[in-house]
Amino acid sequence: MSFSSFHLYFDDLEVGQEWTSGGRTVTEADIINFAGFSGDFNPIHIDHEFAKSTPFRRPIAHGFAIFCMASGLGIISPPVRTIAMLKVTGWNFTLPVFIGDTIRSVSRVKEKTVRGRGRRGEVIWYRSVVNQDGKVVQDGEVFTLVECRTPAREAADAANTAGPA
Repeated sequence: MSFSSFHLYFDDLEVGQEWTSGGRTVTEADIINFAGFSGDFNPIHIDHEFAKSTPFRRPIAHGFAIFCMASGLGIISPPVRTIAMLKVTGWNFTLPVFIGDTIRSVSRVKEKTVRGRGRRGEVIWYRSVVNQDGKVVQDGEVFTLVECRTPAREAADAANTAGPA
């Protein structure tokens, strides 16, 4: 996937803006695939009989699987010209996510700092993952590097959209 005209630049983002993604329902296949990919075969995630003996009484999704799903949901909500994820701080795993739960990613611009002589900027996002009941299951801060508009880039884009004379 490449960036398109609907992807936002650093300059388009304002502190306080917030987006909520569409939903994604967590399946047993998601959990099994994440266990295989990550090597985390903790029985709390994959063994229904074992899970009955836990406080949750059923398997729970891996916390990092939910983090990854929410990251994917956040890619298009909002669609931003992200160059890199820089770090994650203060990430909280608050509530379990079960098979059949539907999650959404909520992203709010918390802070912006211009970097790279104006070619890019650092965005601090407050991100939360909410379930179908509107309860926050995970949250924290995510730092990303986002492409800025530049006069030269804007001129080239304008020339390309104007077409031949």
